Amino acid sequence: MERSIPDTPMLSNRYKLLDTLGAGGMAVVYRAQDMMLERPVAIKLLRQDFSGNQSFRHQFRLEAKAAANLSHPNIVTVYDFGFDAGRLFIVMEYVPGKDLKSSIRERGRFPVTEAVNLIAQAAAGIGYAHRAGLVHCDVKPHNIIVTPDGRLKVTDFGIARALSSINPDEHTDEVWGSPQYFSPEQAAGLAPSPASDVYSLGVVLYEMLTGQLPFTATDAQELARQHREARPVPPRRLNREIPPELEQILLKVLSKEPAQRYRSADQFGRLLMPFGTRNDYTPQTPVEIRSVPPQVYQQPAQAQVNSRPSAQPAPAYNPGQAYAASQPANQVPVSPNPGPAVPQASPLFTPDIIILTIISIVMWVGILPFGAYVLLKLGLLGTP
Repeated sequence: MERSIPDTPMLSNRYKLLDTLGAGGMAVVYRAQDMMLERPVAIKLLRQDFSGNQSFRHQFRLEAKAAANLSHPNIVTVYDFGFDAGRLFIVMEYVPGKDLKSSIRERGRFPVTEAVNLIAQAAAGIGYAHRAGLVHCDVKPHNIIVTPDGRLKVTDFGIARALSSINPDEHTDEVWGSPQYFSPEQAAGLAPSPASDVYSLGVVLYEMLTGQLPFTATDAQELARQHREARPVPPRRLNREIPPELEQILLKVLSKEPAQRYRSADQFGRLLMPFGTRNDYTPQTPVEIRSVPPQVYQQPAQAQVNSRPSAQPAPAYNPGQAYAASQPANQVPVSPNPGPAVPQASPLFTPDIIILTIISIVMWVGILPFGAYVLLKLGLLGTP
């Protein structure tokens, strides 16, 4: 794969290629300068045989447009894309740092806190893309950039999906990158889903915590078979510093069936966050580990995976229940202000009826003398 600056160092009369940042099976990434906006950018220049495929070019434009709408601190921003000198290219935010795969090769095993913090950032970015309806399809440490201050950004959204438009016979190892990180359903040739990205994130975390991949083979077919059928070695057998609860979460993420994994990258990231801050775990003294029945690791029980305490929503406030709860256990709850018992009045002697009765009596007492005087004047009661 070419690594030098191409014969045309200026793309679309705007982007000046400066030096090579990296090269892969399908493209070369250059550091470049946007001459119009006067800012540094990264440009991925695709192989010429890809650029000549009409179906791929159409799908590439669709995926580039979708990726350009993603705006998240843990996703490399897409600025532009184009076609020049017979080559497709995509213009992205320039992020100083190195890809995560290079760091794994240099360092091997990562401390638990650092690994969890980085993958939690990746899960946040990928989860945001999932909510926007975009699946990455090719999550691997090669597509994850870490800056010197520990910020993580995921790149290459949609590139793998664009590659699916090429004739299946052309899906070689070189085209598809690293099949070590593919989900079982992708290995079986099925369409990827958000659960596929979650699985791939789990493979990356497994590699960071143990210093090795869960599955290795000399050819892609054997790797695909292992992803579909084999069980990974429990990570605590390789690194005793991994908390048992984190091991259970990781094994659930690596389940063969998508429905047995976590529903989204967001959910996976939230479960990882407590392990990125906890410092109360003390690794056990290495001891001989007895063999464990395979079914324990083939499908971790949901109750075990979710054994960590989680915040529950507060119940609605009920004054009666709150008061009853404040009474001693051996005492019958009573009303907070019982007061003396008041007999209920009969409906025939309500205050309104009593008042009306008194008014009527007063009126009759006053009217009787006046009525007698009128009758006397009329002679109805005799001569006055």
